[in-house]
Amino acid sequence: MRYSEFLIKTSKNDPSGEESINAKLLIRAGFIDKVMAGVYNFLPLGLKTLKKIENVIREEMVSLGAKELLMPALQPKENWMKTKRFDAYDTLFRFTSFYSKTDYVLGPTHEEIISPLAKKFISSYRDLPKSLFQIQTKFRDEKRAKAGLLRGREFLMKDLYSFHASDDDLDNYYDKVSNGYERIFIKAGIGQDTYLTFASGGTFSKYSHEFQTLTPAGEDTINICNKCHVAVNEEIIAEQSSCPQCASKDLKKETAVEVGNIFKLKTKYSEPFNLSYKNESGAEKHVIMGCYGIGLNRLMGTIVEKHHDDNGIIWPKSVAPFKLYLISLDTDNSDVKNYADKLYKELDQAKIEVLYDDRGASAGEKFADADLIGIPFRAVISKKMLAQNKIEIKKRSVKKTELIERAGLEKYLNLN
Repeated sequence: MRYSEFLIKTSKNDPSGEESINAKLLIRAGFIDKVMAGVYNFLPLGLKTLKKIENVIREEMVSLGAKELLMPALQPKENWMKTKRFDAYDTLFRFTSFYSKTDYVLGPTHEEIISPLAKKFISSYRDLPKSLFQIQTKFRDEKRAKAGLLRGREFLMKDLYSFHASDDDLDNYYDKVSNGYERIFIKAGIGQDTYLTFASGGTFSKYSHEFQTLTPAGEDTINICNKCHVAVNEEIIAEQSSCPQCASKDLKKETAVEVGNIFKLKTKYSEPFNLSYKNESGAEKHVIMGCYGIGLNRLMGTIVEKHHDDNGIIWPKSVAPFKLYLISLDTDNSDVKNYADKLYKELDQAKIEVLYDDRGASAGEKFADADLIGIPFRAVISKKMLAQNKIEIKKRSVKKTELIERAGLEKYLNLN
């Protein structure tokens, strides 16, 4: 993609009213644009990154055997009355239709939709287990939307729901999803600082689990077990002051942000909708459920909080909008321009994602934008490089530059 044809507008100055690093850098680098508190436009750079994150998650969900669907954001009040959450869910967006006077909900979550839907496909033990997921926009009336993408009122979320005939089957799948989440966060570049965290399970299960990433931008406090390297949230510590997994009291407090959660719903949402199946003896049993969520906006913001320096973002390769930032200097020189144009076309044909900075801007401005936007590799073409028949290449994560032959560029990018 040519910079001159892309919708990019960077800024040297931090946006007013934003305190978090992720909001400052993503706005300055032209990834997002603030509409109002907790609501952002995703500009072309931001959408490409969001889609990369989406693909990392989708690949893992498919590998777990889950089937993708898409449910509506607009939900009927009646479903929420059945689960007694219409008045109890504190961040629920509710409104009445001007024309029909019917009450509706903007979905913050989808248990009230997936349960009656599953009822149409599950009637026998032979229909189980099943797992369904979606990646869809959610709405929550947060009292205080803050920290950029870390806490919004409108955001993209991956929901996975599983349906089982037994607790053992749920337990097995729950563990598989937990392992899958760990792989997702490793691929997204935050695995090293993300901890499986014990949380309250509510009525139906002793524990649920969160995935918490260490960052000063987080609003949660977790307690990391120095013995078994899981974490425990403050609610559990207040009850038992030790690690639920190994009983150790050697815990270290850290600040973190929740990037995912997994929860054994049991029959909490199958009972209100009479989601049931007949077992091998013909007896009617309620379906046992699990749910598993990841907020994509929050994950994107967390990646920026973890991967940046004073000059801008440093995207992990798996979620970067492009692989290479190609800079053409001395653009008034026809030889340089023609060489850079040709190189860009060749890389494009080789299926290497390139953002080609073909502007007539100064070298300093181009280098500053390359660092701010944070694409993993930067290549520079100039009169000096052309005279040496070399390309200057640099990883965004290091300061050192290298000179390589044109013939070795694709191999360099594929191996690094």
